Amino acid sequence: MQTVTADITAHIAHLANLPLTPDQIEKYAPQLNSVLEYTQQASMLSTDGVAETSQVTGLENILREDVVERSRMFTQEEALSNAHRTHNGYFVVPALLQE
Repeated sequence: MQTVTADITAHIAHLANLPLTPDQIEKYAPQLNSVLEYTQQASMLSTDGVAETSQVTGLENILREDVVERSRMFTQEEALSNAHRTHNGYFVVPALLQE
């Protein structure tokens, strides 16, 4: 298995948009190696006879009913009262997408 160097750690940090200092890079490189060694050991375990699963509780679609608590609701006027900009009862925000 290839060893994770400081250069590889710096590259991973760059890809993840993590601004690491050189000291942090030196600190995390051995930690990344430990994680990779552990996952390599785990990948060598025999899973013969182990059923595939995506969850182990047996529970499916456990959701609560939607309940409207009118005592906790704002009126439209209250909801918009601190808005920077409104128009015809709606919040006005800067455009996110260009046409």
